[in-house]
Amino acid sequence: MANTKKEAKTNIHEVVIKIEGAEWTKALDSAFAKEQKKVTVDGFRKGKVPRNVYEKKYGKESLFMPAAEEVLQSAYEKAMTESDLIPVVQPSVDIKDITENGIEFLFKIITKPEVKVKKYKGLNVKPEEVKVTKEEIDHRIGHLLEEYTELVTKEGKVVNGDVAVIDFEGFKDGVAFDGGKGENYSLEIGSNTFIPGFEDQIVGMKTGEEKEISVSFPEDYGVEDLKGQPVIFKVKVNEIKEKVTRELDKEFFEDLAMEGVDSKEKLEKQIESEIKAQKEMENENKYIDTLLEEVAKNVEVDIPQEMVDEETDRLLKRFEQQIAMQGLSLDIYYQFTQSSEKDLREQMDKEAYKNVLYRLMLEEIMNLEKIEISMEEAEKEATELAKKYKMKKDEFLKQFGGIEMIQYDLEMRKVIETLKELNK
Repeated sequence: MANTKKEAKTNIHEVVIKIEGAEWTKALDSAFAKEQKKVTVDGFRKGKVPRNVYEKKYGKESLFMPAAEEVLQSAYEKAMTESDLIPVVQPSVDIKDITENGIEFLFKIITKPEVKVKKYKGLNVKPEEVKVTKEEIDHRIGHLLEEYTELVTKEGKVVNGDVAVIDFEGFKDGVAFDGGKGENYSLEIGSNTFIPGFEDQIVGMKTGEEKEISVSFPEDYGVEDLKGQPVIFKVKVNEIKEKVTRELDKEFFEDLAMEGVDSKEKLEKQIESEIKAQKEMENENKYIDTLLEEVAKNVEVDIPQEMVDEETDRLLKRFEQQIAMQGLSLDIYYQFTQSSEKDLREQMDKEAYKNVLYRLMLEEIMNLEKIEISMEEAEKEATELAKKYKMKKDEFLKQFGGIEMIQYDLEMRKVIETLKELNK
């Protein structure tokens, strides 16, 4: 029988479930059967000690906690069924009382808090107008031309911006050191990829010229023996290449292979279209964020910390999956950043709170606006998404979290669209 009591906060409930009689006796018997296999008592084979002998040696109380584990799931199901409560986070559980006659579990069940959205219509939030300037188009085309820049062998001397193809070998105190040798290495002068001062001394050299270059390794260099040490590099320039910027000519458009683009004017229109689409997407996301922020200012809700903690758990798991794709684990991440799980959770706490607030806020607006998504609509969306990701529908739903998650996702999207309409 469930005994439900509300705490001061109306969404926090204490539910007491008592397991006794035959069910508890069965749990104690089952607990003994498992414990019997583990213990050894003089005069009895392992697993054959009688119940009365076991209890005399270890006490009846030694079976209480194993028996509690036996009936915990059953007690939880009773708490949910008999209290008719829908938890928003995993309920916590304590043992209120336990004897050989029965056990009382105390479940703390947190239900959805009361949410008051005082204003969500007619807010002074408008999307920004999207404009694409000529400078932005020219800048993008400039980057495109850089991508197709050609390197052409030249005569004369190395100048800043050239690529010098060099052989080099480094010596410290007249002895060659490990990792200091290279052949036909393409070095872009001015890229600052070599030791400070090295590239500057390549400037002015000619093809075939050999030269000794004196430099010092930085104090924070990764090799201990070379930190701050003066060294000499013997360098030979094998070839000099200069960057030749492409022209917007027929040959360039053929190399570009952009459908329908064969002139400067068409390229500019294409680039303008791409920049505009990108800006519109960014602008839309920014507009929605601003709109939700404004609505949130008019919301009254007391969010339980347990809901925030559970959302933080979700964010942490997502972060772990993201860095795993880069070949990192959380432990390695903590070492690199000299941080801990506590630090990371504190960083995520603000985002977690906002996510929970927005979710509760949008659900309340959905109720106020009587927004519904039918199961048929959800099934259709699931079919289309599965097709898009080239997956079987049942496999897609399993990964997404089920058809109910598809339905919920559609509801939230519809609420946001409704908010936009109500604030035009």
